[in-house]
Formats: sequence, C-alpha cells, structure tokens
Amino acid sequence: MTKTKRVTTALPVAGKLAAAVGLSILLGACSATNQQESHGQADDHGQQAVSIQDKWVARADSLSPDLTPPDPKPGSYGLNQETGEFTHPVATRDSHDPKPFDGILDYWDTNQYIKNMKVEAYYPITVEPFHTWQNIVDFDGRRYLYQYVRQDLKIFDITNPKDVQLLLTRGHTWGANGPDEVAQNPMADDEMFGAASIQWNKELGKYIMVQAYEVRRFGLLKNKRTQPDKVEAIRKAPHLKGFKVYEMNGPLPKDWKLLAERTTDYKHPNAPIGEQQGSGVRDIPAYFGGDTMFVAAAPDASYALTEYPNDLYSAGYQSWDMSDPSNPKFLDQLTVPGQVAFDPESEAAFKANPRAGNRTSWMGARMSLFIPTPVEEGGQYGYAAMGGLGFYVVDISDPANMKVVSHLNFEPSVAGTEGDFIDVSQVEKTGIVYFSGYPLNEDCWEPYKDVHMIDVSNPEKPFKVGVLPRPKPPADAAFSDFCQRRGSFGPKRTGYYTQPGTPRDGILPFNFYNAGLQVFDVSDVNNPEIVAYFVPPFNTERVASYARGNLSHSVYVEYDRNIFWLFTNHGFYALSSPVLGEPSFNAPEKPWPSRD
Repeated sequence: MTKTKRVTTALPVAGKLAAAVGLSILLGACSATNQQESHGQADDHGQQAVSIQDKWVARADSLSPDLTPPDPKPGSYGLNQETGEFTHPVATRDSHDPKPFDGILDYWDTNQYIKNMKVEAYYPITVEPFHTWQNIVDFDGRRYLYQYVRQDLKIFDITNPKDVQLLLTRGHTWGANGPDEVAQNPMADDEMFGAASIQWNKELGKYIMVQAYEVRRFGLLKNKRTQPDKVEAIRKAPHLKGFKVYEMNGPLPKDWKLLAERTTDYKHPNAPIGEQQGSGVRDIPAYFGGDTMFVAAAPDASYALTEYPNDLYSAGYQSWDMSDPSNPKFLDQLTVPGQVAFDPESEAAFKANPRAGNRTSWMGARMSLFIPTPVEEGGQYGYAAMGGLGFYVVDISDPANMKVVSHLNFEPSVAGTEGDFIDVSQVEKTGIVYFSGYPLNEDCWEPYKDVHMIDVSNPEKPFKVGVLPRPKPPADAAFSDFCQRRGSFGPKRTGYYTQPGTPRDGILPFNFYNAGLQVFDVSDVNNPEIVAYFVPPFNTERVASYARGNLSHSVYVEYDRNIFWLFTNHGFYALSSPVLGEPSFNAPEKPWPSRD
C-alpha cells in the first residue's frame, strides 16, 4: 500500500494509507412511505447483468463475478421437530422479507418471559421501531435521557425511573400505523441529532457533545448497482459529512451552543456542503472529554470495496485533536488492506477475501474504535470491528500515528453484519474482549451471529477462546428455539461506553432482538452462562405490521443506579435485577458524565 505525506497543520490535506488494520448513523428523516417501501418491497437480486454508472461501484464489482448466495433449498435448514433445535442456512443474500419455515409460529407471541429480573416501569412511547441511540446527562441534580435517530428526538426526565416525564419531542412518534403524519418541532432538512458522545470537559468546566453526521442510506438507496440516481444523491448529499461539536449549558437544545463543525473529507477540509466526499462519521465517536477523539469514517469515494448493497463506503478510522473543542484538528487516517479501489495491493486483499462477489457482506467499520482506557489516561490500545474484514488491535498511544498491532479473520457468516461491536468492559481484568455482529434478515434466514470471546492479553497474538451460549426459551414457551418466535434473533450490543457508572465485573447485558435482554455471567471464561433475562411481548396493537420483527433493539444501563433500560418497537422498559444490585429510584448521587 501507498503511504502519503502527513501534514500537521490545523486541517491537513493528506493522511496515510496503512499497510495493515472493520446500522450506522443515517441522516435525513425517512418518511412513512420510505419506511414502508424499505421493509415491504420484494428483494431485488439475482444474476442479472447491470450497467453500473458510478465509477467506484463499478470498480468494486469488476473485481469479482456476481456470487450472490442462492436461496437455500427447503430442508437444508430449519427446525428439527424431534430435537427442537434450529439449523441456520449456510449463507443467504440480503433480504427484508419474512422467511417462514415449518415450525415457526403463525402468530406474534404476546407473552413475556422473565428470569431474575423485575419490570419496574414501562413507557409506551416509540421514537422509532427499528433503531435508536441513547445518552444520559445530569443537570442540577436531575437526570435526562436522550433517545433519538436522525431527525426524531425525545428528551425525558428520568430522575425517578418509575415516573418518567417526556419533556421534548422533535420529529415523529411511531404507532400502529407507522410514524405520525406531521412532525413536531421539525428539524431543517439538513439537520439531525447524530449519534453522540457527551462528556465533561475539565478545561472548560462544561459538557461537550460531539454529534456524528453520516450519509443517509435507508429510505433512499436499496441497491447501489441498479440505482445510479440514488448513488449520485448520496455522493452529493446536501448535508455535512463529518461531525459537529456543541457546548451544553442545559438539558434542552435551546441551551446548546455550536462550537465547531468539521468534514471527515480531510483532503478537502473547506469543501462546501454538497461537495464533501466520503461517508461522514459512523455511529458514536470515541470521545472521552480529553484531547483526542477517534471516529469511523471513509474520507472519500475510493473507499469503495464493500459488498453491502446499500452502502457505498468501507470506513476506516480517523483521529482528531480535540484539545480545543471549538477548533478540532485532523491527525491521522487508518486504513486496512481490502478497502480502497484502484489501489493494487488493497484490491488484491479484497479479491482474496472469501466474501468478494457475494453482494451481501458489510466491509469496513460500522462503529468507532472500542477503547477501554482513554489515551489521556494512559490507554494504549483500541479494538476494531470491521465487518467482513475482521477484528483488529490498534496501537493508539500516538493518535497522530495509529498502528495496527494484530488481526484476526473469521469464517464468513452472511447475510447479517459479521463484525459490528466489541465489548471491552472486561478486558483490563481478564484479557478478554467480546466481538460480535448482528442479524439483518428475519426468521433466522441467515447464519447465527455468535458472540466471540477473544483473548488479547498479548495484543500481538490475539486468539479465539470460544463463544457465548445461545439463548434458549423457557420450558413453558410455545416454541423450543427463538427462531420460531418470528422476527430477528441474535445479539446487538451491550449498550455504549457512555453509560452512567462502571460496568460490572463478569456481567454482559446483551440486547438480543426477539429474545429481549439476555444477561451473561462471564466470570468463568470456560463456562459463561445466562443468569437473567427479560423477553418482552410482541405488541400488535402499537406496532405497524412491517416493523414488528425488530422487537428490541437496544439496552442502555445505569450502572450507578442499577437499572437496565430496554428499548423496543412498542416503547421502553426500566428493569432491575439482583445481578446488578438493589436499584435506586432517587436522584443520582454524582452527576454523569463523570466530572472526576
């Protein structure tokens, strides 16, 4: 790979292409029509010949023949009626349609299942049924929850988790017929609430919020190979591709002051809106309130080597100097083999990947680096989940010169996302990180997404230890495997590093879609087990038919008050468990984010 000169001015024009060192932030509101179309249309696939107009999409496709997985034959997967166990397909294409099989329930299960947990409260308020982000911030002794996605935002006062108050709505609220027709307090077309990190900045004595701005995909682009007009619209998106920095002087947007905005198109730092290249920042930036921030971003269209049908970019990682939040400065770009079109070495790595040509796999980063200890506190390593490109250990001790330390590949597991998330809450005591993707197709019409245990105690030689156990329904359920329960089944995330308090040693709370919240005890690495769960009911009265399969999409944990918040397509739950400890329903004793 080539390595270009690095310039260290305020916003340099070049970065490096490293020789070793993968559902994102979506900008713009998806209308009710777009949401229904994106989940209700027939799948556009097959071995059809197409004439691709976009230079970068065409180059990526030219590197391999169309090897879209054929639909698995009946009988090659499904439920074993004798054992009650489900066998997943070996490989499938990307699909948004239900895929019923013999033995699946012919109704939506409205029962709930609970073990070693208690429902403390339930709030039937839905920001969006498919995906949302959350943040918690304390002001003047009160605690506020932000739940949002793109142009839909709600702000809650959760000081008393049993009496949550809705303070502000911007955008839509979802119900049985989809989103309401008229947005409340609508944002401008080029604005959004991007996936955010909110941290205390000691120098300023204020909360600083960094919001990510990424190109819109869902509701706009379905297949980049057959929709040149949609590809062009994303290339010339009329919004920022990068991030914005705010000073938060109170809990509501009227109290916030915009300090800076930057494009991740670092070669053209002054490019106007509409001419900025690349993906923008994906998911929550890794920012801890100090001098350095890390983000996932593809800086330009050359980062094109990804098979996923509605994504144009294979994102790498950028580091930014945040010592002055009002003047962020680009430091470095980290790129791994197999991402950049027209680069011979990168293209060779891409073609050698067994996923090349499957027109299905996500390649590159979906989230920023996962960092157990900030650089400012002596942290040396970040961990990268790069989809079909695998798992990486990255030396971040010199943020202006990020370096790959090691790499692990995994067997293909498509469809679905193969490497999205890494839990690093246990690594500094056990040496183990937990690496996972998540399902994208419904009714288990794809390989199961394991949560892989990786020993990184020697960062230069990580190795696979095993996987977490597969959740199983209780004996009194009307099904023997969660695949039968309809919708999506598999791990999503254990929340985010922005959760209040300190994660528990040996405890991992994974959201598992139709299996709800599954809490794993990993204190015995050789015998991890599920010690608590809450599986919410499907709600046919409050959820549009095309959105029911995405039952629960996120868990967010107040470790300082021992409360799980589980976000579903029909509202959100406050949960407690002896696994965490006795819950507190009083105002928090210390403000969050931490000011220590």
